[in-house]
Amino acid sequence: MKGLRRALAVLVSETRGLARHHLSVAADTRRIQLDRPLKLNLGSGRKLKAGWVNVDAIRGADLRVDLREPLPLPDGCAEIVYSEHFFEHLSFPGDAESFLGECRRVLRPGGRLSLGVPDAEAVLREYVSGRYELLDIAREWWHPAWCRTRLDQVNYLFRQDGEHGYAYDSETLAERLTAAGFASPRVRAFDPALDSEERRLGTLYMDARRPE
Repeated sequence: MKGLRRALAVLVSETRGLARHHLSVAADTRRIQLDRPLKLNLGSGRKLKAGWVNVDAIRGADLRVDLREPLPLPDGCAEIVYSEHFFEHLSFPGDAESFLGECRRVLRPGGRLSLGVPDAEAVLREYVSGRYELLDIAREWWHPAWCRTRLDQVNYLFRQDGEHGYAYDSETLAERLTAAGFASPRVRAFDPALDSEERRLGTLYMDARRPE
C-alpha cells in the first residue's frame, strides 16, 4: 500500500504540474519581449535575477514551466543560458540530455551556457582523504539530522531525498556538454556577479558555447 500511495501522489503531482506548464506556455510567453537577445535563468527557484527571464515551475517565475519539457521559446533567442543547482535534479540518460538540447537550441550561435552543480569529486576526495572541511560545513548548514556518518552525507549529496538525478565531476559534465553539441567546456571560478554566494563552497561551475 505504501508503494501505491507514493505512486498516486507522484501521479497527482505530475498531472498538476503538466496543467500549470500548459497554462503558463499560453499566458507567460506572451509577456516575454523578443526584440533583443534574452538572458535565461533556468531552474531559478526563488533566486530571481533582475533583467533576466527567470524560468521555473514555482510561483513567482517569469516563465512557469516544467523544464523537462521543450522550452516555449524560439530558436536562437538567448545570448546566455544560466542554471545553478538545477541540472543535477534531472535524470540521466533522458531528461538531462533533452535539457541540454533545448539550451543549445535557444542559444544564438556563440551564445554562452553556464552551469553550476554540486561538485561530487570534491566530496569524494574529502571522504577518501579524511579531511572534512566541505562535509563539516555541509553538515552544519544543509544536511538533515539523519546524516550522522560521512557516508550518510555522501548519499545525501547524490540523492537528496530522491530529488537528485545524477552526480557530476568536471570530466563527466564536460563530456555531457560536448555530446550535446557545445564547444570548449571549461571549469570557471565563482563569479559574484552571476553566482549565489551561499553556493560558492562545493559548487562546480562550467561554461561552454554554442558553436558559431
